Formats: sequence, structure tokens, C-alpha cells
Amino acid sequence: LDSVKLQLGFALGLFAIFGIIRYRTDPIPIKEMTYLFLVIGVSVVNALANKKISHAELVFANLMIVFVTFGMERIWLLKGESRKNVIYEKIELIVPERREELIADLKERTGIDIIRVEVRRIDFLKDTANLRIFYYEDSTK
Repeated sequence: LDSVKLQLGFALGLFAIFGIIRYRTDPIPIKEMTYLFLVIGVSVVNALANKKISHAELVFANLMIVFVTFGMERIWLLKGESRKNVIYEKIELIVPERREELIADLKERTGIDIIRVEVRRIDFLKDTANLRIFYYEDSTK
């Protein structure tokens, strides 16, 4: 790839595509944005490969990227973490000072050993909050 001269327009075009995807569409989770970036990056590497690189080397590089990504996600980073969205009506518990009470109430109601909670949206008219709860998959069994 050192021999390929990339122009400034190409780099700005990629930057513009990611800017449009990130800010002009529905919110894309960071994990999915990372996978999108990996797919585009691998595609660019494959497209810019020249005759000095054999197909075997290209396939090997692609497989290494896939296996390293899989290994980092499944084995090292996530440890089987899952998430669910929940509509919650006790909005007095969503303040940061009462986070432990919120998690305890959610554990009691769902029967899931919750490790953390994110408040996504609050609807004060209906007195509800949209929460995302995170738990390890094996804790539900």
C-alpha cells in the first residue's frame, strides 16, 4: 500500500461518508460503527492491493482481521455481555444518587443479575424512562 498515492480528496471523501453516517442517520451503536469501519477498511485494502501481493497473502490478512476481531469481542472484551431495553416507570430512581436502588429494583423485577444500567430517554409526561440494562448471558440460566 506504500506505493499507492492517495489523494486528499479520497481521504476527505471517506471522512465525509463517516460523518454522514454518524450524524445524519439514526444513532448507530459504537460497536456497529466499528464493524462498519472494519468492513470499509478491509475493502479499501483489498481494492488497493496490487500485483506484488498474492491472493493468498490477501486472504490471510483478511482472515487475521476477522479472527482477531472475533477473538477480541467474544473472548477478551465482552465476556458474554448482553443488553435489553426496558421501559421503567419509577423515574425517581433514575438519578445518579439512587443508582444502586434502581439496579436492585430492576434485578427484583426482571430476575436478571444486572451489572449496569444506561438511561436512554426520559418521558416526564408519562413518567417513564427508557433504560438499557446490561447483564452476562449465563446469569439468566
